[in-house]
Amino acid sequence: TPTVAWLASYFIERGRRVAVLTRGYGGSAEGEIRLVSDGQNLLVGPEEAGDEPCLLARKVPGLMVVMGADRYQAGLLALRELNPDIFILDDGFQHLKLKRDLNLLLLDCERPFGNDRVLPAGFLREPKSALQRADVVLFTRCEPESRPQVPGLSRDVCRSAHRLAGYVTLDGGEPRPLAELKGKRGMAFAGIADPAAFFDGVEREGVPLVATLAFSDHICYGDAEIAAILRLKTASRSVFVITTEKDAVKLAPFREQLGSVQVAVLDIEMMDAGALEELLDRL
Repeated sequence: TPTVAWLASYFIERGRRVAVLTRGYGGSAEGEIRLVSDGQNLLVGPEEAGDEPCLLARKVPGLMVVMGADRYQAGLLALRELNPDIFILDDGFQHLKLKRDLNLLLLDCERPFGNDRVLPAGFLREPKSALQRADVVLFTRCEPESRPQVPGLSRDVCRSAHRLAGYVTLDGGEPRPLAELKGKRGMAFAGIADPAAFFDGVEREGVPLVATLAFSDHICYGDAEIAAILRLKTASRSVFVITTEKDAVKLAPFREQLGSVQVAVLDIEMMDAGALEELLDRL
C-alpha cells in the first residue's frame, strides 16, 4: 500500500489522472465493483470497501479508487465514470488476465523469497521463475547500507525504506514529530500483516512502548476490540495510544470511546529510483 500511494502521488504531481484498481479486502462488499473515491469524495466507507482502498483515497489527494474482484470490469467502470489516463493495479502482479504496460515486483530486502517455498509450504505465491515477468524489482524495507543480492536477477533494481514521518490525530492534520511523545508512557495497537514491524518502527524513532496489542490483518473493529484497547491502556497506565493509518480509517465510530489516539504517518523513501522513474515517465 505505501508503494501504491507513492506511485499515485508521483503521477498526480505530473498532472496525470490516476485510478487504483483494488480488490478491497475485509469489507462487507468485498469482491463487488464499487467506486470508492472519485478523486474528490470518499463514496464508500471502510465498513464496505475495507481499510486499504479507503486509506489510499484519504492519503493521496486527487486519487480515484475503484474496488472489485474483476479488475477488468472495475477498470471499465472507472473509464466510464472517471476518465483516468493511467491505472495502478494494487497487488496485481499475479492478476494475469489484464495486459499491463509495466510490471513492478516488490521483494523484501532481508528475505526476498522467504524460505524459497511456494504456498502453502512457504510465502511465495508462485515460483521464482516469475521474476522474468518483472520490468523492475523494488526491494522494500531496506536500510541505507543494504545491497540485496538475488542470483540471476537481470532486471533493473531499486530500493526503498519505510519511514515513520510523524503522527496525526484521528481527525488528520499536519504531521507532528514523534519526538514529542518521547518520555511519555505509551501503548500501540495494530491490525496489519506485521504488527511487530510497526511496534519496532515506533521504538526506533525513540518512543519506547510500555504495552502493545496485535490484532489480525484487516480486523473489523467492534466493541470487543475497543474494550481490549481501553483495558490495556488502563492497565499499562499509558498516557498516549498510537496506531497505524490503516487501522485509523476504521476507528471513526469509536472516536468518543477511545479519546485521543495518535496515528503514525508511514511514508516510503525511494533510494536510487532513477531506473524506476525513467520507466514511469515513459507511460
